[in-house]
Amino acid sequence: MPVGLLSVELHLPGARSLKDKRMTLRSVKDRLKKFNVAVAETDHHDLWQRASLGIVAIGTTDVHVDQELTAAVREIERTEPGLITQTHIEFLK
Repeated sequence: MPVGLLSVELHLPGARSLKDKRMTLRSVKDRLKKFNVAVAETDHHDLWQRASLGIVAIGTTDVHVDQELTAAVREIERTEPGLITQTHIEFLK
């Protein structure tokens, strides 16, 4: 059973406080619920304009997991264009 881990680095230029950052991240996390993935903020907890998210998906095939994680990236870009600075997908077996 493959497990995929997507690491996403975000730049939040509109955030003027941690409260602004949390509101944006909450919106992103809420949008990703429909993709059957788990999401957590993994780094940069005290920085206003920077965030790291870890997104995990489990599936029956590598292809299915990759599709779910790619769809999550597309959804972030669609709803909050320009936030993503870096992504990395790895498979844990």
